[in-house]
Amino acid sequence: MGFFSELNGRVVGGPSILAADFAHLADEVRRAQAGGAEVVHFDAMDNHFVPNLTVGPVVARSLVAAIDIPVDAHLMVENPDNLIPMFVEAGVASISVQPEAVTHLHRTLKMIKGGGVEAGVALNPTTPPEAIEWAVPYLDYVLVMSVDPGFGGQKFIEEMVEKVRRVRELYGLPVQVDGGITAETAPLMVEAGAQVLIAGSAVYKTGDPAGEMRRILEAGRAAHRG
Repeated sequence: MGFFSELNGRVVGGPSILAADFAHLADEVRRAQAGGAEVVHFDAMDNHFVPNLTVGPVVARSLVAAIDIPVDAHLMVENPDNLIPMFVEAGVASISVQPEAVTHLHRTLKMIKGGGVEAGVALNPTTPPEAIEWAVPYLDYVLVMSVDPGFGGQKFIEEMVEKVRRVRELYGLPVQVDGGITAETAPLMVEAGAQVLIAGSAVYKTGDPAGEMRRILEAGRAAHRG
């Protein structure tokens, strides 16, 4: 069992550390946790698959040891197979990879699940949901990117609402969304079938991570109930 397999229809959320203060990372996560965050999204970027360079397994290990909510790693990297064993050893709860960057997706997902963590795929905005049809038996969740990966603070791509709906209709897996998620866009994604709301800039650029995390979750859950 794991975080995604135990959602049971709930709408949950968490911060993306991409927008956090890296000098006080654990404290930044706790501030969002005070607003109801139940997971933390850990973006690893390599300056090859995306035009940015962030953090890796060493930082993940430190963060896992310092907080008490699961760490969900999103590997926006070429050759993720090289890093998966190190992220597993670091103690993350789940790992998603970009199918656009993977040569043998079946092998990669089996590697993740073989390490005892949940496996996901992250779909770029123009990658069709149908591209992962034959990977579904090895997946625990799907991450729909609602911006182009690589940078925080980008504008929400409205067409991704329908993409979330399509993913849910096709596969019935938990859908995580990341990119431009705010109290205004969260309800749109939840109405389409998203369950895990990841927000970065919206949470950390306001000066009130707890308050903004709470607003996003309340807006999403209201849409879920409605």
